[in-house]
Amino acid sequence: QVQLVESGGGLVQAGGSLRLSCVVSGRTIRTAGVGWFRQAPGKEREFLATIMRNGGTTYYTNSVKSRFTISRDNAKNTVYLQMNSLEPEDTAVYFCALAGGLIQSSVPYATNYDYWGQGTQVTVSS
Repeated sequence: QVQLVESGGGLVQAGGSLRLSCVVSGRTIRTAGVGWFRQAPGKEREFLATIMRNGGTTYYTNSVKSRFTISRDNAKNTVYLQMNSLEPEDTAVYFCALAGGLIQSSVPYATNYDYWGQGTQVTVSS
């Protein structure tokens, strides 16, 4: 049974930083692609970043590329999302997701991820 548990969300002022964690159980993250998505009220789920299996190539959506960094700790089976220079527009529920057979062209699409966490709320005040 694969499970993903996010943590690290909270309330932060604009310009601040947060680091989200995604602890994975039931699957070794080095053998899977793990990504971060977010969903704001009334909006569709939005791709943010993914770290691929094995070599750990990373992909980002353009809107966060200069501010967010995805990384992983294989020993802890955990994937992180470091978020800097946060803006009120970053307010959303943040989800991590795991995909067993991800290829580059399928990275941004939520339907290609097999397992999801419950999400963690990030609120950025102005």
